[in-house]
Amino acid sequence: MKVLLFNGSPRPNGCTFTALSEIAGVLNEQSIETEIMQIGNKPIQDCIGCGGCAKTGKCVFDGDCANKWIEKAGSADGFVFGTPVYYAHPTGRILSVMDRMFFAGGKNFAHKPAAVIASARRAGTTASLDAIAKFLGISEMPIVSSTYWNMVHGSSPDDVKKDLEGLQTMRNIARNMAWLLKCIEAGKREGVTVPTNEHLAKTNFIR
Repeated sequence: MKVLLFNGSPRPNGCTFTALSEIAGVLNEQSIETEIMQIGNKPIQDCIGCGGCAKTGKCVFDGDCANKWIEKAGSADGFVFGTPVYYAHPTGRILSVMDRMFFAGGKNFAHKPAAVIASARRAGTTASLDAIAKFLGISEMPIVSSTYWNMVHGSSPDDVKKDLEGLQTMRNIARNMAWLLKCIEAGKREGVTVPTNEHLAKTNFIR
């Protein structure tokens, strides 16, 4: 089993990375492979709603990480999406990539467990968690919880390492993720398959 952890921060080794690394370490202890995907600081294309991905399963813009991440998601079993807080909101970078990944490659994420984490100096974390969790809720993904809100606090990685409750929360995310992945695997062995849900009804509110 493998979990991909998406770091939505332009800083490769900052606060968000520190939190994701705490999760990855516990998953590795549970014999689950992990990979932290760095969004980096190069330009990221926003979604333009062109619909071109509907036919190909790929975003028409191929100059950044979005299509690479879609491809990797196809063989992953679970995900963690991490973001720092910018103006009480996730980074525009992670939102742009997730818009494109879920429009173009939503089938690679469906029915796979995922967690969302946020890092901040002080506030804006709950709004950031809510914004990213909406991708999971509309994509038939089991959402992995913890024993407190999925956040760490600090202005630097050293600060985050002092946030003992925050790091505890990250480790508990990992344990819950590992448990759920193993339950899903056991279910597959017993012949339990994912549901076939309805998608045809589209109700417009303006008539």
